Amino acid sequence: MDMQADSEYLHVLTHLYEKSLILHDISLFNRTLYFYFIDALAHIDYTCSLYTFNYQSPKNIMGAEYLRWRIDEEKKGDHLKFPAFINWLKSVHPEKFAALPSLWQMIYDTEDPASYRSFRIVLDPDSRQEIPAHVFLAIIDEFFEPEFLKSLYEDASLSMLFAAFLRQEQM
Repeated sequence: MDMQADSEYLHVLTHLYEKSLILHDISLFNRTLYFYFIDALAHIDYTCSLYTFNYQSPKNIMGAEYLRWRIDEEKKGDHLKFPAFINWLKSVHPEKFAALPSLWQMIYDTEDPASYRSFRIVLDPDSRQEIPAHVFLAIIDEFFEPEFLKSLYEDASLSMLFAAFLRQEQM
């Protein structure tokens, strides 16, 4: 990778780290939605860090350790139901699905080829090209849209839809 690409993705990381949740009480977020919110940010961080720093840099090693830990965490409680919830939204509430951050749409939609591979975000498994920096910038901004963040609270729209989905799954 050339230095210009390095600085492009370093700029993406700076853009991510300059975001803030200071105006939100994250203790009131739905725990599963919050887990997947932070998880998506961790995958963005890890992917951009691999594009920027040596694979064996302490930053990338620490990121990989977190992402290994989250594999066990996603199997606990309602976390396991999140991918099915996203697909349920797509079929039952398409307008709400369309309003989700595009990374959630791509990763969890069973019809989309995007996935996390070795913790990296891979949008097209047939491509060897890096994801362009501007795509990451847009994705980060989607996760920090005020309306999206408000929807993560326990008594908010996305959280209430998740609760409805869980009730339906129990029937």
